[in-house]
Amino acid sequence: MSEATRTDIPRVVSLIASATEVVCALGAGHLLVARSHECDWPPAVERLPSLTRARFPTSVPGRDIDRSVKALIERGLAVYEVDAQGLRRARPDVILTQDQCEVCAVSLADVERAVASWVDCRANVVSLRPHTLTDICRDNERIAAALGRPEAGATLNAAMRRRLDAIASRVTGLSRPRLAFIEWIDPLMSCGHWMPELVATAGAINLFGETGAASPWISMTDLAAADPDVILVAPCGYPIERSRREMPLLDRDPAWRGLRAVATGNVYIADGNAYFNRPGPRLVESAEIIAEILHPAAMPRKHLGAGVRRHVPGNG
Repeated sequence: MSEATRTDIPRVVSLIASATEVVCALGAGHLLVARSHECDWPPAVERLPSLTRARFPTSVPGRDIDRSVKALIERGLAVYEVDAQGLRRARPDVILTQDQCEVCAVSLADVERAVASWVDCRANVVSLRPHTLTDICRDNERIAAALGRPEAGATLNAAMRRRLDAIASRVTGLSRPRLAFIEWIDPLMSCGHWMPELVATAGAINLFGETGAASPWISMTDLAAADPDVILVAPCGYPIERSRREMPLLDRDPAWRGLRAVATGNVYIADGNAYFNRPGPRLVESAEIIAEILHPAAMPRKHLGAGVRRHVPGNG
């Protein structure tokens, strides 16, 4: 299954939300014929048939989600299920998936199982593995090439780099607050992969996690020892309201209440479903959100209220 540039008009199935956003940003949204259950942006894609589902309950608290996912992995079972018959009916020429994280989205292995019985399967399966911003730009180009639009990939990358450079320019020379990014509340997890780069671009010092590495589990003891100036809570896949419902788990902890960021009112909750955790075009807005809360005099707060809110204990 090569990734050679196609010359015809491909039928595209995207089984990862970030790739769906990339396809649309390339001006090729009309090529999509099916999506994953997590693909929700731009809103028009929700009219497409969904071909995946999670094999664990998603409406339960984060601790229970974590336990369910770990139990499935320990038993050697897939975390997500692909509708193999629906995928075949979609007659895809290109299938977009990922082999970075089997927990975050449908994986390459899931797709391979779904198409294993296709004797006549000719779909070009493009599997993404983004760990850094450079990887993300490379994947944008791979998607564009698979759709026969290589120039659009180069244009998208140039636009993203230009906007990220503009953010970095605005915060150059300003103080660099120490930021703790919380990617999961219970148990606590911080950020890795591309997020340390975004934090640095936005003018902060990232306290946990390394660029290109997996997101690390941390403890409240770790958080207290680091005593961040600012805390940004954006659990993977959680919109703001869902994160707010789980914040009392932290608010009740005496060690949390003793943190500098908590005492000074510098705890923010952001939309972790739309931003930060999807390696796609909206990472630029993610960097803007960080810069806005850290450097309001340099960055107009256009995301405050919708993409990010200040956390007030007792209001969640």
